[in-house]
Amino acid sequence: IENSAALRKQTLNDMTKKLVLNTLIILSFFALSFAYFVEFILGHEPCNLCKIERIPYFGALILSSLVLLFKKWEKKILLIICLLFLFGTVISVYHVGIEQGIFSESILCELGLNNKVNSPDELLKTLKNTPISCKDVSFTIFGFSLATFNALISVVISCILLRLIFKNE
Repeated sequence: IENSAALRKQTLNDMTKKLVLNTLIILSFFALSFAYFVEFILGHEPCNLCKIERIPYFGALILSSLVLLFKKWEKKILLIICLLFLFGTVISVYHVGIEQGIFSESILCELGLNNKVNSPDELLKTLKNTPISCKDVSFTIFGFSLATFNALISVVISCILLRLIFKNE
């Protein structure tokens, strides 16, 4: 009876992990698709932090697919995905803080600027390539920026993954 209960528990655990990983793949695909829709179809240029906030979703797509295909190093890969979303949480919260005026823009927001301008032509090129300010919110849903939604989603995903990773220990 104990072996049967342990086997059911293990099967339930495997099903839960598979469900979480499949959901993560779908969510990541949707989030990236939506970000690119807003950028390329609706014409809202993302700032540098917006682009950095996409990293966990790319990582989750690739790494979750690997876990589902190979099941090797499952716990380590889940931990890496969790760390990516914890990183995403920090960046998103920082981004929301910049949008709200709590923090000032950092070097991350100015990446790509060329301060060495020697002619009017170079100045025009520089102005065309100037990155979007991280404090300017050009797209909102229900009054909330995408960085706000990303912060909430990243926190939820991180908590789910942490629970999944450390559930049996």
